Amino acid sequence: MPAEFLLVTAALLPFLGSVAVALLPRDARNAAALLAGGVTLAALACIGALFTHVGAGTVVRTFDWLPTLGVGLTLRLDGLAWLFAVLVLGIGALVVLYARYYMAAEDPVPRLFAFLLAFVGAMLNLVLAGNLIQLVMAWELTSVFSFLLIGYWYDNRAARDGARMALTITALGGLCLLAGMVVIGRIVGSYDLAVVLASGDAIRSSPLYLPALVLVLAAALTKSAQFPFHIWLPRAMAAPTPISAYLHSATMVKAGIFLMIRLWPVLAETDAWYWIVGTAGMATMLVGAWSAIFQHDLKGLLAYSTISHLGLITLLLGLNSRLAVVAAIFHTVNHATFKASLFMAAGIIDHETGTRDMRRLSGLWRAMPHTATLAMVAAAAMAGVPLLNGFLSKEMFLSEAVDNVGDHPVQLALPVLATVASAFTVLYSLRFIRQTFFGAPPHDLPHAPHEPVRWMRLPIEVLVLACVAVGLVPNLTIGPALEVATRAVFGNGGPDYDLAIWHGVNAPLALSMGALAGGVGLYFAFGRRINTNPRGGPWLMHRLDGGFLFERTMTGLVRGARWFERMFGATRLQAQLRTLFLVALIAGLSVALARGWPTLAPPSLAGIDPAFALLWLVGGACALGAAERAKYHRLSAVMLTGGAGLVGSLTFVWLSAPDLAVTQLLVEIVTTVLLLLGLRWLPKRDEAIVVTQQENRRARRRRVTDFVVAATVGTGLASLAYAVMTRPAPEGIARWFVEAAYPQAGGRNVVNVLLVDFRAFDTLGEISVLGIVGLTVFALLRRFRPAADSLERPRQQLRQEAADRARADREVGDTAADALLIPTVVITWLFPFVCVFALHLFLRGHDLPGGGFAAGIALTIAFILQYMARGAQWVEDRLRIRPIAWIGLGLLVAGLAGAVPWLFGRPFLTATFQYAEVPILGKIPMASAVAFDLGVVVLVVGASVLMLVALARQSLRRAREAAAEPEA
Repeated sequence: MPAEFLLVTAALLPFLGSVAVALLPRDARNAAALLAGGVTLAALACIGALFTHVGAGTVVRTFDWLPTLGVGLTLRLDGLAWLFAVLVLGIGALVVLYARYYMAAEDPVPRLFAFLLAFVGAMLNLVLAGNLIQLVMAWELTSVFSFLLIGYWYDNRAARDGARMALTITALGGLCLLAGMVVIGRIVGSYDLAVVLASGDAIRSSPLYLPALVLVLAAALTKSAQFPFHIWLPRAMAAPTPISAYLHSATMVKAGIFLMIRLWPVLAETDAWYWIVGTAGMATMLVGAWSAIFQHDLKGLLAYSTISHLGLITLLLGLNSRLAVVAAIFHTVNHATFKASLFMAAGIIDHETGTRDMRRLSGLWRAMPHTATLAMVAAAAMAGVPLLNGFLSKEMFLSEAVDNVGDHPVQLALPVLATVASAFTVLYSLRFIRQTFFGAPPHDLPHAPHEPVRWMRLPIEVLVLACVAVGLVPNLTIGPALEVATRAVFGNGGPDYDLAIWHGVNAPLALSMGALAGGVGLYFAFGRRINTNPRGGPWLMHRLDGGFLFERTMTGLVRGARWFERMFGATRLQAQLRTLFLVALIAGLSVALARGWPTLAPPSLAGIDPAFALLWLVGGACALGAAERAKYHRLSAVMLTGGAGLVGSLTFVWLSAPDLAVTQLLVEIVTTVLLLLGLRWLPKRDEAIVVTQQENRRARRRRVTDFVVAATVGTGLASLAYAVMTRPAPEGIARWFVEAAYPQAGGRNVVNVLLVDFRAFDTLGEISVLGIVGLTVFALLRRFRPAADSLERPRQQLRQEAADRARADREVGDTAADALLIPTVVITWLFPFVCVFALHLFLRGHDLPGGGFAAGIALTIAFILQYMARGAQWVEDRLRIRPIAWIGLGLLVAGLAGAVPWLFGRPFLTATFQYAEVPILGKIPMASAVAFDLGVVVLVVGASVLMLVALARQSLRRAREAAAEPEA
């Protein structure tokens, strides 16, 4: 099987599995676990099969996305990516098995596994990314899916707060990463990772090196919970324990570590790298270890110990030593194994006893001997006890601390501080073991402690076995993988290292033994005092625990935003539009003054057709009348606005743009109907209200100001349009589109070819915005209540009006049809004809006026007619339209239409075309862009009907509320 196929399969499987699991019923826990585990193991098998290819070189598969901008989707598997991918998928499979037995029966397990697989896919694509922009996208996806996982129990406030904190901090780091990658791409001239990794000298010698370094490190340090950004990790412990075991040991927190290792060859070996990364790592290691000592919650202790070990790895990367990088990679793997097993052990203790408070736990060895043994081995590995994997990487760390002693006081203190942090690690590891498993038998626990089911303990056994195997025979277990990972980072210039268990009596061994003895001594000297401390640590720790700092910051930001809103905000739409237009006007005048005023040809009335002039006089009168009538009669204002839109449509016909004319006419129909539906909810004007003279003057000034702004901006836009249309046609891009539409895209309708082929990426963004607008309108109207003045009317009148509205919406009748002087039966039978007309517009759009957008609007009109004739309830119940699903389906179809060309080695959204002879219909274009256009149709219908349904439901809900409320 080709290596590239295996690589692509591994990258896609988690996302496909996530979608499949999400479609399962809520109670299908076994099916969800089986599917999630199978997908993860299949992806792991694909990655595992590529080890021989990685040993020989790098496996690369590139899909063109934006080739003209140098942006592509590249999957790049080298030794480093292989090692991290195995961690992501291997521990992920174990976590799936563990979660199956950890989660309660009432929990929606398919949702958990859907989020988990999506995170696995994001993390896997992060380590496989071969393009800087692609890496940023995967980076942000990990933040989003970790937010969903941490906040899985969304009814728990701690989970919501922890998820919000994690997303806020890591997403801000992601923005910094985007800026940093753009700077690096500008320095190198390419976003391809292979090109960047080969340009280390150019990057370090560039004047933009320091800004790029600071931006990239801001992302890495926030993601890997480095001081002072470590505050989010302890709060994330509100997530289910399987999620903590996965995100905070092997994956999410290792993303920043991976980024620093990946870019080490091009950003490291400078003084700036040394002091920024080294200082952050040292501070994090000490703060995390010190804080872990005083935690009473098992997961809290493991969270702060994770912070400490992440600081240790970061410190190693900051030493500007290649051997230290090898030690960092080695300890990353070791930490993932023993920390994941410890989190799972803590979860079992919580699951079987009902508490994680170490002050209530003791003597669990008697009731849970197997779990206790596994947890003690994993804790010993964390403490660096000999013959376990943690001892080997800790000894490499201490060796590097000794070898990198310098003249600076901080460099001189490096071995001492490393030893102190190691002693703290021994102290909290020993406290974890002795306080939980030894001592008096437990009493007054929520549940009687007992061993978990066999399958729940199996993942811990596998991980602990890895800790022992690596500790005893490192060269046979981790050695080959560490070698290919090191070669991926340094090429052939990697350092020599030895994974032997015994290196003789030397300084690192002495420091390691001193740390073990010191940690044991500290525990027996201060352990009792730590256990009886109700606050869980010194006063300073409560100022560094995250909640205090984060909440103070967020409170300040909210207060600042409210002050800004009070100073510059406006509750009226007119004021906001006035500000927007004024800013645009000032910007335009500034550009004109800077570049010179455009020269306008003298106006001439000779070529103006009197009929066209009359048409525009009618349109202008409609526009002015709409502005004037809006003050007195909104219905007539909407009708006059529609008249102005109709004139615009006729103008397109006059100027030989029938495609735009059809689209404009259809849009006018839909928007006019939606506006008419929304008018009923606007506050009713009361002519009896007495207006003071001062208010009258204020209103007059506002109208004069609005008129001046509107006239100025309108004149500017008219002048700009006149200047463009009176200049000679340029021999540039416009002519190229006309000439290339048929030869390159197989379409004679240049407008539609532009939308679905040449600039399809823009259209994909536009329909995404349209879908977001539809969802936003729906969400706002769900919370909408009628204006206050309507509520002040007598309750009986309110109920009667609401009932009348609901009756007009629900019942099958001729109310709407009679208003249009059209029988209901005619409107009913128009539905299939309008659908056929929409199909006609869709099929002919590639060559003649029409297209996906026009077809979608036409189909929306069919649903609007049914709404007018039969009511919203009938439309929803009988036609079974689900607009939100249509929006998602439209985006999916359009996206898949763009991704299919990748299978043939072509860029994203590349189209091909062919014509087919169909009986009766004749020659039909079979361009692949038609599939993209189909996605446009589906999304336009979904977004438009969603707004229609949202407006219609207002009547139904208001009627129910009015009927339920007693008369005042």
